[in-house]
Amino acid sequence: MPELLLDSDVIIEVLRGNAVLVEQLRAQRGAGRLLAYTPVAKAEIYHGLRPGEEKAAEGFFAACLGLPINDEVAEQAGRYLAAYHRSHGIELGDALVAAAARVHRAVLFTLNRRHYPMQDIRFHDMPGRVH
Repeated sequence: MPELLLDSDVIIEVLRGNAVLVEQLRAQRGAGRLLAYTPVAKAEIYHGLRPGEEKAAEGFFAACLGLPINDEVAEQAGRYLAAYHRSHGIELGDALVAAAARVHRAVLFTLNRRHYPMQDIRFHDMPGRVH
């Protein structure tokens, strides 16, 4: 079963106690799926931490798998930027996350699909959520 790659918006909601998302991730773990993140998401989380949230963030990341951003991911991100920056306004961070999902064959879990117009990556859909 491929990893579930968590976008920073999902991680933020989990760290702030969103019960629906916490339960979603528990169910995914219970089904044997590894939870993963990219260095991009980790940087975004640490950039926006509120006072007192650092310990929870450390624990969260320790329980997940960090997917590397290597040369293959960088090349794919560059292709995504070339294809979607002008038409969809995607930025480098989102291109790197999407490329990591594709290269590592992970399923991307994001709350904002508009940041990811790519047709060649798979998404996790929450029950009851319309995209």
